[in-house]
Parts: sequence; structure tokens; C-alpha cells
Amino acid sequence: MTARIIDGKAFAQDVRARVAEHVARIKEANGITPGLAVVLVGDDPASEVYVRSKGKATVEAGMNSYEHRLPADTPESELLALIRRLNEDPAVHGILVQLPLPSHLDSNLVINTIDPAKDVDGFHISNVGLLGTGQKAMVPCTPLGCLMLLRDLHGSLAGMEAVVVGRSNIVGKPMAQLLLGDSCTVTIAHSRTRDLPDVCRRGDILVAAVGRPEMIPGDWIKPGATVIDVGINRIERDGKKRLVGDVDFESAAKVAGAITPVPGGVGPMTIACLLANTLTACCRAHGLREPEGLTA
Repeated sequence: MTARIIDGKAFAQDVRARVAEHVARIKEANGITPGLAVVLVGDDPASEVYVRSKGKATVEAGMNSYEHRLPADTPESELLALIRRLNEDPAVHGILVQLPLPSHLDSNLVINTIDPAKDVDGFHISNVGLLGTGQKAMVPCTPLGCLMLLRDLHGSLAGMEAVVVGRSNIVGKPMAQLLLGDSCTVTIAHSRTRDLPDVCRRGDILVAAVGRPEMIPGDWIKPGATVIDVGINRIERDGKKRLVGDVDFESAAKVAGAITPVPGGVGPMTIACLLANTLTACCRAHGLREPEGLTA
């Protein structure tokens, strides 16, 4: 048996096309252009790459992109003042502060200064609470992308047993909340879980988000399960640098029913969902119909 490969890249392109279509519609009908502001503090090379690709994707979708680049030694008061200005700017519907921030800045304080309605990363404490209580929230992009892939593959997820390996605030916890919202039976597992292989084998859906290269081998996977690999790990093998997930793809693909590859699986969905969230935030701000199939 060989697993079906879930093509996140193709699905993300479809999401981006649907976002662009909806943006064009509200521009024409309402004269409104969604705007995304990205704030980058310092010159972390990985963050530079992310910010560039986010800006490019925003413009391609027909939205306005506003980039704010601040030096690494920017005082916290200055960053918070910028966020407050963006909160009050009606042309800005989404605000994203690129993480990680330099060590002298309090990430939680910075994130919680963003207007929750413009928090397109879904990290504000209000959005976390809304998601946890099943209310309308801005949802973190990566878990939202995973949910879209699962719904596309299975239709209804009701009654399925889902195991999420990883308990981060960025992926693990919100992923579990989203799966609960779609009526799955959910287990959150982590490095301290007893009999982790047995727990993983219970999952009709297994979401791996631990940040440890190829930690989950094929014999931890229930035959026929859907495996969503969120991990992006850079390793060296045979003298070459490679990107691998948290799942050992080769052995897992022989057991699973469907699996996301790394790269080309969950990764492309993150930026697609950032665009979807910006569009959703714009529609909510103006009382317009939200895009179908692009929210949780």
C-alpha cells in the first residue's frame, strides 16, 4: 500500500486564486481593498525571506501590502506605538508582527497590543479564548491550512479519532481546538506522553507538530490513517542539506492512507491562509459576506 500524497502546493494555489477572486469582487462592488501590514524587527535571514514572500503573495492577491522594517535595537515603546497606529488605520485590515522578536522585546505584550480583529496570525489572547469556546475568531494560519486539507480529503471529520503530537500555542493547541470543532475525538500528545507510539497508532488523523526531524516512524501510524506533517526541519544527509518533516516520510507512506510531503505539503498553506485571514478580517470590518470555505 502506498499513501495518497496530499498536494498542499496545488491546494494553496487554489485558495490564493479564490482569495484573489473575492478581493476583486469587493474592490469592484464596494471600493474596498484589503490591506496587510507586516512588521519586521531586526534582520533575521529566515524572517526576511518570510516577509518578502508574504508581501509578494499579498500583492498578487490584489491586496495592499504595507511593510514596516525596524532596526533590531528598536525600543519596545516605539514598536507598541507603531502597532497602535496600525490598529487605528482603516486601510489596514490585518497586522502581522514577524516572530521571533529580538530578546529585549516581550512577544506576548507585542502580540496582545494588536487589535484582535486585525490579528491575522490568531495569536492574541482574545482570539485564543474565542477559538477555545467555539466562537468566531481569527484562527492561526498553519492549523487553519491543515483543517482545510483534511476537510478537502474527508468531507466531514465527525467521529474520527485525531492525535496531535505537539502542544505549542502556534500549532498544537489551536489544531486540537479546530478538530474538536469539527467533532473529532482529540488527543494531544507530546514528549512526556507515556507509550507515545501506541497513542499515535490510535489516530485516524495524525498531526505531527513537534519540530524534531523524522521523529515519527511508519510503525507508529495506524494503517490507512491520514498524516499531516507540520514539521520543517533542515538536516544534512549524504553531505547535502535537506528539508524533512517530523514524520519519517518513506516508512510512513507505506502505512498511511494519505500523507503531506515536506516540502510541498502544509508549508504553502500557511501563506495562503494568511491571505484568507486578511480577507476575512476586511469583510468582518465592513460587514460584508465572508468568503466561503476559507474560514474555520
